[in-house]
Amino acid sequence: MSEPRPRQFVFRVLGVDPAAAGPTGYGIVESDGRRCRSLHYGALTVADKIRKESIGAALEAVHVLICDLLEKFSPDALAVESIFSALNVKTALRLAEVRGVLLLAASQHGVKVYSYAPRLIKATVAGYGNADKQHVQAMVRSLLGMTETPEPADAADALAVALCHMQNEQFQARFGLPPASGTCSSRMVRGATARSVDADTRRVRPSR
Repeated sequence: MSEPRPRQFVFRVLGVDPAAAGPTGYGIVESDGRRCRSLHYGALTVADKIRKESIGAALEAVHVLICDLLEKFSPDALAVESIFSALNVKTALRLAEVRGVLLLAASQHGVKVYSYAPRLIKATVAGYGNADKQHVQAMVRSLLGMTETPEPADAADALAVALCHMQNEQFQARFGLPPASGTCSSRMVRGATARSVDADTRRVRPSR
Protein backbone atom coordinates (compact mmCIF):
# COMPACT_ATOMS: atom_id res chain seq x y z
CA MET A 1 0.00 0.00 0.00
CA SER A 2 1.34 3.41 -0.99
CA GLU A 3 2.34 5.88 1.71
CA PRO A 4 -0.20 8.76 1.56
CA ARG A 5 1.19 12.25 1.17
CA PRO A 6 -0.24 15.42 2.74
CA ARG A 7 -2.03 17.58 0.21
CA GLN A 8 0.54 20.38 0.44
CA PHE A 9 3.45 18.10 -0.45
CA VAL A 10 3.17 17.82 -4.21
CA PHE A 11 6.49 16.31 -5.32
CA ARG A 12 8.28 13.20 -4.05
CA VAL A 13 11.68 11.80 -5.04
CA LEU A 14 13.51 8.57 -4.28
CA GLY A 15 17.25 9.21 -4.19
CA VAL A 16 19.69 6.30 -4.49
CA ASP A 17 23.43 6.12 -3.94
CA PRO A 18 24.41 2.85 -5.66
CA ALA A 19 27.46 0.93 -4.49
CA ALA A 20 29.59 -1.76 -6.07
CA ALA A 21 30.73 -3.29 -2.77
CA GLY A 22 29.46 -1.24 0.15
CA PRO A 23 25.89 -0.38 1.20
CA THR A 24 23.44 1.06 -1.32
CA GLY A 25 21.94 4.18 0.23
CA TYR A 26 18.35 5.27 -0.32
CA GLY A 27 16.21 8.19 0.81
CA ILE A 28 12.71 9.54 0.16
CA VAL A 29 12.31 13.32 0.05
CA GLU A 30 9.15 15.32 -0.66
CA SER A 31 8.56 19.02 -1.24
CA ASP A 32 5.71 21.50 -1.17
CA GLY A 33 7.60 23.86 -3.48
CA ARG A 34 9.16 25.78 -0.59
CA ARG A 35 10.20 23.20 1.98
CA CYS A 36 11.67 19.74 1.73
CA ARG A 37 11.41 16.97 4.27
CA SER A 38 12.67 13.41 4.60
CA LEU A 39 10.17 10.56 4.82
CA HIS A 40 12.44 7.53 4.99
CA TYR A 41 16.09 6.65 4.50
CA GLY A 42 18.60 3.89 5.10
CA ALA A 43 21.19 1.67 3.43
CA LEU A 44 21.07 -1.90 2.18
CA THR A 45 24.13 -3.99 3.03
CA VAL A 46 24.40 -7.23 1.11
CA ALA A 47 26.28 -9.93 3.02
CA ASP A 48 29.84 -10.43 1.78
CA LYS A 49 29.21 -14.12 1.26
CA ILE A 50 26.22 -13.49 -1.01
CA ARG A 51 28.05 -10.75 -2.91
CA LYS A 52 31.09 -12.98 -3.53
CA GLU A 53 29.25 -16.19 -4.34
CA SER A 54 26.40 -14.76 -6.39
CA ILE A 55 26.32 -11.28 -7.86
CA GLY A 56 22.87 -12.17 -9.12
CA ALA A 57 21.56 -12.63 -5.58
CA ALA A 58 23.09 -9.30 -4.53
CA LEU A 59 21.46 -7.51 -7.46
CA GLU A 60 18.16 -9.21 -6.68
CA ALA A 61 18.31 -7.81 -3.13
CA VAL A 62 18.76 -4.29 -4.52
CA HIS A 63 15.90 -4.83 -6.98
CA VAL A 64 13.56 -6.02 -4.24
CA LEU A 65 14.46 -3.04 -2.07
CA ILE A 66 13.87 -0.45 -4.80
CA CYS A 67 10.60 -2.08 -5.88
CA ASP A 68 9.37 -2.05 -2.29
CA LEU A 69 10.24 1.64 -1.93
CA LEU A 70 8.57 2.52 -5.23
CA GLU A 71 5.41 0.65 -4.27
CA LYS A 72 5.24 2.03 -0.72
CA PHE A 73 6.06 5.69 -1.40
CA SER A 74 5.01 6.16 -5.07
CA PRO A 75 7.72 8.77 -5.86
CA ASP A 76 7.37 11.02 -8.88
CA ALA A 77 11.00 10.43 -9.86
CA LEU A 78 14.04 8.33 -9.04
CA ALA A 79 17.33 10.23 -8.81
CA VAL A 80 20.60 8.32 -8.83
CA GLU A 81 24.27 9.20 -8.58
CA SER A 82 26.05 8.61 -11.87
CA ILE A 83 29.19 6.51 -12.26
CA PHE A 84 32.38 8.36 -11.41
CA SER A 85 34.63 8.29 -14.49
CA ALA A 86 37.84 7.84 -12.45
CA LEU A 87 36.77 4.46 -11.07
CA ASN A 88 38.64 1.34 -12.15
CA VAL A 89 37.00 -0.87 -14.77
CA LYS A 90 35.91 -3.62 -12.35
CA THR A 91 34.23 -1.19 -9.96
CA ALA A 92 32.62 0.74 -12.81
CA LEU A 93 31.16 -2.48 -14.23
CA ARG A 94 29.73 -3.49 -10.84
CA LEU A 95 28.16 -0.06 -10.43
CA ALA A 96 26.73 -0.29 -13.94
CA GLU A 97 25.09 -3.58 -12.96
CA VAL A 98 23.50 -1.98 -9.90
CA ARG A 99 22.31 0.99 -11.97
CA GLY A 100 20.82 -1.44 -14.47
CA VAL A 101 18.74 -2.98 -11.68
CA LEU A 102 17.59 0.50 -10.62
CA LEU A 103 16.57 1.34 -14.18
CA LEU A 104 14.68 -1.95 -14.46
CA ALA A 105 12.76 -1.40 -11.22
CA ALA A 106 11.89 2.18 -12.19
CA SER A 107 10.71 1.11 -15.64
CA GLN A 108 8.55 -1.63 -14.14
CA HIS A 109 6.83 1.00 -11.98
CA GLY A 110 6.59 3.73 -14.62
CA VAL A 111 8.97 6.11 -12.80
CA LYS A 112 11.49 8.30 -14.65
CA VAL A 113 15.15 8.12 -13.68
CA TYR A 114 17.46 11.14 -13.44
CA SER A 115 21.23 10.84 -13.07
CA TYR A 116 23.57 13.37 -11.46
CA ALA A 117 27.36 13.52 -11.21
CA PRO A 118 28.82 13.22 -7.69
CA ARG A 119 30.48 16.65 -7.83
CA LEU A 120 27.26 18.29 -8.98
CA ILE A 121 25.32 16.71 -6.12
CA LYS A 122 27.84 17.97 -3.56
CA ALA A 123 27.95 21.43 -5.13
CA THR A 124 24.16 21.69 -5.15
CA VAL A 125 23.67 20.52 -1.57
CA ALA A 126 26.86 21.66 0.16
CA GLY A 127 27.98 24.48 -2.15
CA TYR A 128 31.30 22.76 -2.86
CA GLY A 129 31.99 19.97 -5.32
CA ASN A 130 34.69 18.39 -3.16
CA ALA A 131 32.73 18.47 0.11
CA ASP A 132 33.47 15.53 2.40
CA LYS A 133 30.83 13.15 3.73
CA GLN A 134 30.54 14.93 7.09
CA HIS A 135 29.82 18.23 5.35
CA VAL A 136 27.22 16.62 3.11
CA GLN A 137 25.57 14.97 6.12
CA ALA A 138 25.45 18.28 7.99
CA MET A 139 23.92 20.13 5.03
CA VAL A 140 21.36 17.40 4.37
CA ARG A 141 20.30 17.57 8.00
CA SER A 142 19.96 21.35 7.80
CA LEU A 143 18.14 21.46 4.46
CA LEU A 144 15.63 18.83 5.54
CA GLY A 145 15.14 20.25 9.04
CA MET A 146 16.14 16.95 10.63
CA THR A 147 16.74 16.67 14.37
CA GLU A 148 19.55 14.14 13.90
CA THR A 149 22.36 13.67 11.41
CA PRO A 150 21.30 11.03 8.86
CA GLU A 151 23.24 7.80 9.27
CA PRO A 152 24.91 5.97 7.70
CA ALA A 153 26.72 8.30 5.30
CA ASP A 154 25.41 6.28 2.35
CA ALA A 155 21.85 7.18 3.34
CA ALA A 156 22.80 10.87 3.66
CA ASP A 157 24.33 10.69 0.17
CA ALA A 158 21.08 9.27 -1.18
CA LEU A 159 19.09 12.09 0.45
CA ALA A 160 21.55 14.53 -1.15
CA VAL A 161 20.85 12.97 -4.56
CA ALA A 162 17.12 13.48 -4.03
CA LEU A 163 17.69 17.10 -2.93
CA CYS A 164 19.82 17.71 -6.01
CA HIS A 165 16.92 16.65 -8.21
CA MET A 166 14.52 18.81 -6.19
CA GLN A 167 16.78 21.82 -6.78
CA ASN A 168 16.94 21.02 -10.49
CA GLU A 169 13.15 20.88 -10.72
CA GLN A 170 12.79 24.21 -8.87
CA PHE A 171 15.40 25.82 -11.13
CA GLN A 172 13.56 24.68 -14.24
CA ALA A 173 10.20 25.85 -12.92
CA ARG A 174 11.58 29.24 -11.89
CA PHE A 175 13.06 29.97 -15.31
CA GLY A 176 10.27 28.38 -17.34
CA LEU A 177 12.40 25.58 -18.74
CA PRO A 178 10.83 22.33 -19.99
CA PRO A 179 11.16 19.36 -17.62
CA ALA A 180 14.15 17.11 -18.09
CA SER A 181 13.41 13.77 -19.74
CA GLY A 182 16.28 11.68 -18.43
CA THR A 183 19.92 12.04 -17.51
CA CYS A 184 20.75 15.56 -16.32
CA SER A 185 24.03 17.42 -16.71
CA SER A 186 25.61 20.28 -14.81
CA ARG A 187 24.39 22.71 -17.45
CA MET A 188 20.82 22.06 -16.38
CA VAL A 189 21.50 23.51 -12.95
CA ARG A 190 24.20 26.09 -13.73
CA GLY A 191 24.04 29.08 -11.47
CA ALA A 192 22.08 27.13 -8.89
CA THR A 193 24.79 25.34 -6.95
CA ALA A 194 25.29 27.85 -4.13
CA ARG A 195 22.61 27.53 -1.49
CA SER A 196 21.80 28.96 1.89
CA VAL A 197 19.17 27.94 4.41
CA ASP A 198 16.45 30.11 5.89
CA ALA A 199 16.55 29.04 9.54
CA ASP A 200 12.92 29.98 10.12
CA THR A 201 11.24 28.30 7.14
CA ARG A 202 13.92 25.74 6.17
CA ARG A 203 13.48 27.03 2.63
CA VAL A 204 16.44 26.63 0.30
CA ARG A 205 17.33 29.88 -1.41
CA PRO A 206 20.07 30.91 -3.85
CA SER A 207 22.96 32.65 -2.11
CA ARG A 208 23.55 36.24 -3.14
